[in-house]
Amino acid sequence: MSVPPTIERWHGIVADRDPAGLDELLADDVVFRSPAVHTPQEGKAVTTAYLRAALAVLGPGLTYHEQWYSDRSAILEFTTDLDGIAVHGIDMIRWDETGRINEFTVMVRPMKGLTTLVEHMAAELQRS
Repeated sequence: MSVPPTIERWHGIVADRDPAGLDELLADDVVFRSPAVHTPQEGKAVTTAYLRAALAVLGPGLTYHEQWYSDRSAILEFTTDLDGIAVHGIDMIRWDETGRINEFTVMVRPMKGLTTLVEHMAAELQRS
């Protein structure tokens, strides 16, 4: 299966490290699930804030490796380095019939990488 258009658009945003395209890519009722927050974060504004912060924190070293697709979902495996700590994770992305992302779930390992990521994300979110 070729790369779905929604994922191509996401990869473009990541490659450019430019969150400007998020407004068109995210559905208004998108739900974001963070490995650091217990409850789902609902809505375009909060999801944009999290993804904008993630692009700033993870962006410089973020590399996608394996990717798996179905009709309206994808799992993207990634790695990056934060403060010398290897971070390994997956993005689980679902989109609606219009191609807009309506669910974005992030899972990260190991615990030390998650802890470091949470610290960096908190600092970045406070700057926004």
